[in-house]
Amino acid sequence: MPASKARLFQFYFMEIRNIAIIAHVDHGKTTLTDALLRQTGVAEEGVSMDSNALELERGITIYSKNAAIFYKDTKINLVDTPGHADFGSEVERVLRSIDSVLLVVDAQEGPMPQTRFVLKKSLELGLRPMVVINKIDKPAADPSRAEEQVLELFLELGANDEQANFPVIYSIGRQGIAKKNLADESKDFTPLLDMILAHVPAAGVGKEVLPLRAQPFNLGYDNFLGRLAIVRVYEGTLKTGQPVFVKKPSGETRPGKVIKIFTFKGLQKEEAPQVSAGDIALIAGLPDIFIGETIADSASTEPLPAIAIDEPTITLNFLVNNSPFAGREGKFVTTRQIRERLERELEVNVGLKIEFGEDLFKVSGRGELHIAILLENMRREGYELQVSQPQVIFREENAQKLEPYEEAVIDTPTEFQGAIIERLGTRKFIMKDMRVHSDTVRLVFEGPTRGLLGYRNQFVLDTKGEGILSSRFIDFRPYAGEIQKRAVGSMISMAAGKALGFSLYNLQDRGVLYISPSTEVYEGMVIGNTSKGEEMTVNPTKGKQLTNMRASGSDEAITLVPPYTLTIERGLEVMSDDEYLEITPKSVRLRKKYLTELERRKGGK
Repeated sequence: MPASKARLFQFYFMEIRNIAIIAHVDHGKTTLTDALLRQTGVAEEGVSMDSNALELERGITIYSKNAAIFYKDTKINLVDTPGHADFGSEVERVLRSIDSVLLVVDAQEGPMPQTRFVLKKSLELGLRPMVVINKIDKPAADPSRAEEQVLELFLELGANDEQANFPVIYSIGRQGIAKKNLADESKDFTPLLDMILAHVPAAGVGKEVLPLRAQPFNLGYDNFLGRLAIVRVYEGTLKTGQPVFVKKPSGETRPGKVIKIFTFKGLQKEEAPQVSAGDIALIAGLPDIFIGETIADSASTEPLPAIAIDEPTITLNFLVNNSPFAGREGKFVTTRQIRERLERELEVNVGLKIEFGEDLFKVSGRGELHIAILLENMRREGYELQVSQPQVIFREENAQKLEPYEEAVIDTPTEFQGAIIERLGTRKFIMKDMRVHSDTVRLVFEGPTRGLLGYRNQFVLDTKGEGILSSRFIDFRPYAGEIQKRAVGSMISMAAGKALGFSLYNLQDRGVLYISPSTEVYEGMVIGNTSKGEEMTVNPTKGKQLTNMRASGSDEAITLVPPYTLTIERGLEVMSDDEYLEITPKSVRLRKKYLTELERRKGGK
């Protein structure tokens, strides 16, 4: 056999292991994955799984990604998953396509809400997790305590004996080292890679000869190839040019043809003539393929079990921007353009639901961050639009009104716990647990999602930026009653023009300003909030009156407090139900739905 064919044969028929890396936000899974890619020679220094601009800016994983590494004649398919609860639908799909998970836990923080969420899903699917206690070099790290807490969590979530007897590795992802025992010397991730080979079953062994069954667990899009499906091949072999049948879980079948197949090497895609049972690949040629459908080579093949996706919990309206500044900054401003963009988003963002109306689009998602990421991507692409205040989605069951509930876990210095307990108490949250560690405390609350909407910025103020708030969706529970959240009112501009420092200096004592001098404003634009809670109409363009007795520079110099600059997330949190958030490529503005005082009075009636 020629050398090139021998290499190809070895590549296609080497053993395969499929694992997902799961963790809470910022516990180090992407750093760990990047180090694995470098040490196995499939990625260079500086190459990261988090390649999206928003991911790099925020330091979080938003989209699940595939990579493959090669170790001891074995191909290990790695899937990096998001750690934020708003992107939980990404995690669920990934877990269906793999055979084991690496659960990464911070040695100082221990298990957090998202750790619980992803682990629960893994255990329910019958997977046997492996645990990586990461960041053991942190000053307050306590690996033994973290490991004990992980075991408690396993047992609490109903792990069977096999699952609870999990293997443990200790690591420092930043340095690229892993150890079987804390006292061991280590210079790389060899112990971790050996653990994967020892504990993850080889995928697809003996199933290459069976009829084809493959299932997409994620979607992509290419300008030339159209919709792409990332599939796990469970049985048989899939070849380029092969006619296939796509089956819905209901059994409904349609024909199709695979035109291209790509497998993964590192983070790169490599075109391949075929892909066999056990492997993960990217395929093109099926323009209407959807997550959870079954790709088969026969119309009579039994479809694979469907992939369930959690329902959205919040909803808001997307509208065309009709403010006085509409069309100044955006390239895409019409209803048709926004509709086309949202239709494209539905191709790949399965956690999203959209009801398309004539002049507005009702968009439902998993949380404020989920929606904010979509809006941020749209504005960077040149879209201009306005959105209404997010509202939670209520359900009706057995004549009872239900609403989404969340578990909130807060780590904070002990001096701030009183303010947090009081604030969340008024938002219908009940404290379930409190654990004190030296000068910090961990508080666990449960309450309605409505109570958390608009709270995160207040939390930053209450804890002076030193607190950490994490939350996860629990389930739908009976309606908790009215919640009085908004303690501030809106400061509304009565004039159009450029804001002047003199005017803002006089207004800053009344509340918090969102704008700085020279910002262009229009009538009905919200320029700040009022601390006493009343709506206040003001003129931010008013200058100092000059007379022959007073010159413009003769009074004391004014000192302005830096404004509370609005971002999309801040805007979604601080806006009230009679306001729109105006989003353009260069600006985020808050405005009243009715711009003039007269219109607001009529609207109020």
